[in-house]
Amino acid sequence: MLVKFDTVSVSFEHHSILRDVSFLVEPGEFVSLVGESGAGKSSLLRLLYMDLLPTHGMVMVGEYSSKSINASQIPFLRRKLGIIFQDFKLLEDRNVYDNVAFALHVTGATATVIKKKVVTVLTQVGLSHKRNAMPHQLSGGEQQRVCIARALVNEPFLILADEPTGNLDPGTSMEILKLLMDINHKGTAVLMTTHNYDLVRKAQGKIMQIKDRQVREVQLKQ
Repeated sequence: MLVKFDTVSVSFEHHSILRDVSFLVEPGEFVSLVGESGAGKSSLLRLLYMDLLPTHGMVMVGEYSSKSINASQIPFLRRKLGIIFQDFKLLEDRNVYDNVAFALHVTGATATVIKKKVVTVLTQVGLSHKRNAMPHQLSGGEQQRVCIARALVNEPFLILADEPTGNLDPGTSMEILKLLMDINHKGTAVLMTTHNYDLVRKAQGKIMQIKDRQVREVQLKQ
């Protein structure tokens, strides 16, 4: 068991976002999380990296529990998660190499380790030839590949991809999905939120739907 939600409820100012949510994510799974805008997908991801704590119930991520984690432990949890955002969140004043390396600098890694790991993940996402490019010189798909490289560089046990193709055209979206699937096939669990049901069908993993503050596993019609 990699992730466990145990009767998790979340409320903001007496407004219920999630209610009695229970599910598991196993090591190596590919999970697609679907739901309408405002259904609670982003809140669920925030619970996973513990930017948000349950009002009731418990979230377990690896060895970390929402019941017992303290502020000093949260950065260590997040180093074991690779987070990919829809809007990239790249550092515009740094090139591709330095954007990826930044995730290692904050862990105190040596220059030798940083160089080896950054070159490895840039090769994995097909961007080794763009290592010196600035973000504004890249296409949307290339910027998202940098985000994926940054998410991978700490060798996480779980990738959280928050609408990773939301700003991309259909062809580029499929390239990003294929890259996430390749990462998953090498053993890293992936949890992807998306509105794109065509992507979900092609991902061929477990599908969970947020609806009416509940989360349940569903099957999509082909």
